[in-house]
Amino acid sequence: MSNDIIISATKLTKRFGHFTAVDEITFDVHKGEIFGFLGANGAGKTTAMRMLCGLSMPTSGKASVAGFDVYKHNEDIKKNIGYMSQKFSLYEDLTVRENMQLYGGIYGKSKAFIKDKTQEIVDQLHLGNEADKLVKSLPLGWKQKLAFSVAIFHEPGIVFLDEPTGGVDPVTRREFWNMIYEAADKGITVFVTTHYMDEAEYCSRVSIMVDGKIEAMDTPAELRKRYNAPSMDEVFLKLARKATRSE
Repeated sequence: MSNDIIISATKLTKRFGHFTAVDEITFDVHKGEIFGFLGANGAGKTTAMRMLCGLSMPTSGKASVAGFDVYKHNEDIKKNIGYMSQKFSLYEDLTVRENMQLYGGIYGKSKAFIKDKTQEIVDQLHLGNEADKLVKSLPLGWKQKLAFSVAIFHEPGIVFLDEPTGGVDPVTRREFWNMIYEAADKGITVFVTTHYMDEAEYCSRVSIMVDGKIEAMDTPAELRKRYNAPSMDEVFLKLARKATRSE
């Protein structure tokens, strides 16, 4: 496996009884990439992400994340990745500062690291006046940006983002993507699912799942060219029309 491949999957499969949620998907993700993992509801992308995060055991196939095998080292995977769900992964009844201290402690970071990193994020997000306020008092856009900062607080090599920009306005979404670019510039690999096809344009490469299989994978520009489409939205529609199942 190439030194710069940080996620590798070969014929990765997940079945629930007679239902095949993820059907022999094969792909690699390179260090520092922003990899878009797209698919309509029921396509299998969340199930695939859960296997890669060490949260669900595959039925068959092979996969490794940050050099760790998904069958043998799922606890090591969890320690070496960041994860942000659509629900932001924050504790609403803790303050901004307390959330960061908690996550730093969970990942075994020193008090000095936690103190310095907390201040760095407070300054970066301009949260000086809100640092000691409860998270539930923050506007949605701020919660979202804070959740992303917390997900990479321990400086992981990879961060998994599961529809992280749901429900926020276009300006805030763009600001969030600026943070993603900054993380990628620091060498963090970003694996992101999204329902917003304009966001697919921001990715280094995009994979599109249909009915548990990867139907297409390439750069946004190459996919638009291949499917003779003016936008990723049109590419997605052409592929999603093949789907025979839904949630």
